[in-house]
Amino acid sequence: MPQELSLGVDIGSVSVKLALIDTATNEVIFSSYTRMGGQPVAALKRALADLPELPAAVIRAAGATGSGRHLAGIVIGADAVKNEITAHAMATLAYYPNVQTIFEIGGQDSKLIVIRDQIVVDFAMNTICAAGTGSFLDHQAQRLNIPIESFGDLALSAASSVRIAGRCTVFAESDMIAKQQYGFSRAEIVRGLCEALVRNYINNLGRGRELKPPFVFEGGVAANKGIISAFERELGERLIVPPFYNVMGAIGAAILAWEEVAATGAPTAYRGRDALTAEFSPTSFVCEGCANNCEVVRVTMNGRIVATWGDRCGRWSESVDSR
Repeated sequence: MPQELSLGVDIGSVSVKLALIDTATNEVIFSSYTRMGGQPVAALKRALADLPELPAAVIRAAGATGSGRHLAGIVIGADAVKNEITAHAMATLAYYPNVQTIFEIGGQDSKLIVIRDQIVVDFAMNTICAAGTGSFLDHQAQRLNIPIESFGDLALSAASSVRIAGRCTVFAESDMIAKQQYGFSRAEIVRGLCEALVRNYINNLGRGRELKPPFVFEGGVAANKGIISAFERELGERLIVPPFYNVMGAIGAAILAWEEVAATGAPTAYRGRDALTAEFSPTSFVCEGCANNCEVVRVTMNGRIVATWGDRCGRWSESVDSR
């Protein structure tokens, strides 16, 4: 077992991803994917409990990313809290330094990152419409009575496809029902849906952007062979799917955290297994100190305030010691 490890946590809207990496090589020592079930702190604790038993000093850094990164950072004691674009770009460049375009599709949102000369030059995110995300595909698989694990293989088995309206989840589902009533097979409909969702992704996130290979495809939806095939037909290029496609954000958070610790020389703030027994409780209030009326979120750990955010002026957040 390597002597210096870094932990990354990527907490989104439907899952918690963990990655434990060797700081010298970026080799993934351990990774996990935990469904959240609407309880982010409880899910994060379950994920942390599954980490290998290690001496506390072995994990030298910890980082957090994702939409719930601020809360996750407090729970684990993160040395770095970074946005998803930075984390995904960092992880991808660590393994594929020549990448020029990153596609990432998760449970509730999707991202596109444009890289030139190992620098992020542009990006786009879709957090409003769920069309093409993992949750939408899960729902359609259930409606068609198809195991989600078989969704991609079924799409590849179709000799032809049928055009499905993919610009909106409601329209896509209505169009799929209509095509079923016309007598098209499930395989044809599933292939058509994959193609529609890829068109929607490229038209929305790729509009006005030059998409150049090498292409790297990440996120939970990268497990879907039908979506991969649809992307490759649309682009006329092969896609690279990393071995740890579903935890790339967590890997990036781990790399960024180690860079932070190595640069400052400070000891890690990582709480270790103490995070499993600590009680975290979020509350919110409206600050009436000025006309902004900011909604301020406050997190307590074992009854002590450890984090506050949401105040534009910093009146509350700058007075908190999270250690």
